[in-house]
Amino acid sequence: MREETQVLEKTRTWDLVNLPHAKFVIGRKWVYKIKTKYDGTIEWYKMSLVENVFAQEYEIDYEETFSPIARVTFVRSLLAIAKAHKWSLFQMNVKNVFLNGDLTKEVYMQPPLGYLDCLDKICLL
Repeated sequence: MREETQVLEKTRTWDLVNLPHAKFVIGRKWVYKIKTKYDGTIEWYKMSLVENVFAQEYEIDYEETFSPIARVTFVRSLLAIAKAHKWSLFQMNVKNVFLNGDLTKEVYMQPPLGYLDCLDKICLL
């Protein structure tokens, strides 16, 4: 959890601020997953900081949602094209990736659990 928090700080994901009057703060939680090798042994532990979406309302807190999962048919099509062209393929695993651009609206989030740098502050994303 410390490594993930350090990456979030290094990329300046948020600024610590006082909560302005009449602003809503979204919750957060750490999500843990164990990544395994082909033989079932543990390769590494993956964790992500995510917001608690159950507290959000459609068209008030957000307008769209996106799924970061590639469809199996798309992946199979890419593999077929690569094989037809005799291209080399490499599998990679990126530890930290930020796919979204800068936010255009103010979003306030509770600090991550275990984050001791802000006892009375919240995160402005």
